[in-house]
Amino acid sequence: MDPQSSLPHETAPASDDDAAPSPSAAELTVTPIPSVPGVVPGTAGSPTAATAEPPQVPGYTPQWLPPTKYSGPPKRHPWEIPTLVTFIVLTGLFYVFAILLVMLGNLSELFLTALLLPLLYVFIRGTTYAQMRVNGVQMTPTQFPEGYHMVVDAAARYGLEYVPDAYVVTGNGAINAFASGHGFRRFIVVYSDLFEIGGQARSPEALRFIIGHEVGHIAAGHTSYWRQLTTGLLMQVPIIGSLLSRAQEYTADNHGYYTQPSGAPGAIGVLAAGKYMLSGVDFDEFADRASREKGFFVFIVNAMSSHPVLTWRAAALRDRTRAGAMLWRPGTLKRGIGNGNAMPVLPTPHPASQPWGALPNGLESQTKP
Repeated sequence: MDPQSSLPHETAPASDDDAAPSPSAAELTVTPIPSVPGVVPGTAGSPTAATAEPPQVPGYTPQWLPPTKYSGPPKRHPWEIPTLVTFIVLTGLFYVFAILLVMLGNLSELFLTALLLPLLYVFIRGTTYAQMRVNGVQMTPTQFPEGYHMVVDAAARYGLEYVPDAYVVTGNGAINAFASGHGFRRFIVVYSDLFEIGGQARSPEALRFIIGHEVGHIAAGHTSYWRQLTTGLLMQVPIIGSLLSRAQEYTADNHGYYTQPSGAPGAIGVLAAGKYMLSGVDFDEFADRASREKGFFVFIVNAMSSHPVLTWRAAALRDRTRAGAMLWRPGTLKRGIGNGNAMPVLPTPHPASQPWGALPNGLESQTKP
């Protein structure tokens, strides 16, 4: 589903006799809004639906802007393809070098192992898929139906030719999900702690974002055997190898955002504080810290991580005007969601300056000093 924002075209009447009376200014008022996933053109709230002029707020002039770059159909992170091409070229050169050495009689254990990697990857992917098939609970219309329909919806949005298999496995308290494949099949795995008793999601919007993120890995080709084979060696190299992984995670986040924009705060909350405390995480305050937390070791922690640090991911999900930060922290606090109106924002007050008992999201303390 990819509704495009457009304005109705004016057509001239066939003749003077057929001309309709001139409509009033109110009748001509059309409020252009950006493309929003799930909004069908021609329905209430869509770009083609005539609405009343927005109320005038003193001191504020309404201005409708085009959609932000990363608020529409999911885009790849700009670092992903250049890094992928570099990894493929370097891996290809390594294989050529290893084959030449083996042909010259240098039967180094390292090079022989490298030449066996194609079979090793087949074995790893095959056994991972088999473990899910025999131990995981498959999402179906009768088992975890809420999650199953989210997988079907995400696959349809991204234009996949078939619905990936989806499995639920026990997380033993851990919050995680991943996507993989074997042969021509692709599948996702969701840890059970994202669900509650009876298979209902603790936060349906957050779960829809997470499932959209994982199906996005499949749609973007991240689970391809050949992609993993040609990048797997370099992705084990500290700092350099994690560049591609972080770019892919940002790309998958763009898919999750497109599927469920309102699920981004909940997804960050559940990853940061767990499923029971996600409502206590103030998304804006959390994202603001991406610009405030700095230093050499912050740089190192992010550079060595396979996923962008959570504060940086939150900042990227809130500001849809630019791609997520890869190496250097976001320098400016901005909010740019939906209509392209990117606004600088003031940093949230330091916790020490807050009154006693202040809690985020409108929560009130039940105790007194």
